[in-house]
Amino acid sequence: MSGVLSNDAYKNTFGNPGPNAQGAIVAAMPAGSFVGALAVSKLADVIGRKWTVILSGWIWVIGSILQAASVNRGMLVVGRIISGLAVGIASAIVPLYQSEITEPRIRGRIVALQQWSITWGILLQYFVQFGCSYINGTASFRIPWGLQMIPAIILSLGMLLFPESPRWLVDHDRSEEALEILADLHGKGDPNSELVQLEIAEIQDQVKFERTEGAKSYLDLVRPGIFRRVTLGMSLQMWSQLSGMNIMMYYIIYVFQGAGLTGRRGNLIADSVQYILNVLFTIPAIVYIDKWGRRPMLLAGTLLMGFWLMLVGGLQGRFGQWGEVDGSRVWVISDHDGITKAIIVFSYLFVCSFAITMGPVSWTYPAEIFPMRVRAKAVSVSTAANWVFNFALAWAVPPGLSTIAYKTYFIFGTFNFAAFIHIFFMFPETAGRTLEEIEDVFNQGHVFTAWNVKRDVGKKSLKDVVGDKHEVHAVDSRDEKSAA
Repeated sequence: MSGVLSNDAYKNTFGNPGPNAQGAIVAAMPAGSFVGALAVSKLADVIGRKWTVILSGWIWVIGSILQAASVNRGMLVVGRIISGLAVGIASAIVPLYQSEITEPRIRGRIVALQQWSITWGILLQYFVQFGCSYINGTASFRIPWGLQMIPAIILSLGMLLFPESPRWLVDHDRSEEALEILADLHGKGDPNSELVQLEIAEIQDQVKFERTEGAKSYLDLVRPGIFRRVTLGMSLQMWSQLSGMNIMMYYIIYVFQGAGLTGRRGNLIADSVQYILNVLFTIPAIVYIDKWGRRPMLLAGTLLMGFWLMLVGGLQGRFGQWGEVDGSRVWVISDHDGITKAIIVFSYLFVCSFAITMGPVSWTYPAEIFPMRVRAKAVSVSTAANWVFNFALAWAVPPGLSTIAYKTYFIFGTFNFAAFIHIFFMFPETAGRTLEEIEDVFNQGHVFTAWNVKRDVGKKSLKDVVGDKHEVHAVDSRDEKSAA
């Protein structure tokens, strides 16, 4: 949507939506995403992680067709809601799937790689929109909305070649398949490697334990020990939205417009820079997330984001005034070229700070802190929290910018400082452990003194897990099968 907000053909086709109507159109997708994220709790346990990803792709195709063909606001909103269902499903299941098939040493890196892929998607769609903005007529927005189904088709077909989650297979009494997949993924085809044997033993022990705990249900999410983690997962997704990043994603045209950059082409070019920075500054997070750890990245990110937003709000308040741009009432800076450039730079620095910290960690952390019996439900609830706040902010920001203007930035800056305090006291480090070893992290306690949980807590060897009576879970390796 960010690429069409200033498109005359879009405005004319959909009745020149005002701030509230435009907020509602944008918010339709996260509204659908909320429902989709909650649906994962059932889908992921019943049909598996792999097939849930595939399903999300085909739902997205349906939503894209409706959007591209829409002739009024109602049809557009329905298309965005259906597309939102797909986004909600995918955003909850993909980090879950990745965390369950990935070796602990690089799990954070892999989930961060997903975030990097998202930034590439944002960048590519923006340049498609930018290129199509030169087309006269409704094709300027219908072509991009139609093209967006291509990645979903690639995802759905490509996932047919991917394995199912070993943890889901063990939970459905298919341990031999799980062992073979773990051997292929983490043991170079050798099922007897120590890491593979450690993982299959931990998964099987965890499944046995969890089956004695009772049936899987949403009531499990409020049990002692689990509820704490649910609140951490949900609150981190909440803080990710309240950081203000989606102002920069959805409404960057309005932000730079208020800074005094009012030419449509110049605005679109300046906007594109932030999408490029979003891609580039996610790369260090991919490389170092497992080395730096989750806590330091979150703490540094929230402080920096709060600082940049306060600067933007302060400059807007000091040098701006109410004016009119394209027939709309806007708080705008005029005749202060240096201040306009400074606001643009600070906005870029905000995006960089998010990309290297909160962006990847906000998806990695909730995907790795839950025991398997509740993992699908807990991750879906955490992701649903993301989409609830995404929906609220998508709707609220345009009216906010048109009424309280620069004070909007102060609100989001304050949210970042509040997130820093919450993370400092309550978020323990989880990097470098298997999903089963993370149980020991939370068994340590330290609910309000998270810094006391050291990075070696929970680390185990194969002997620690199975003792001296370990029975090797053997299947033929790939070389042995070839020889046979």
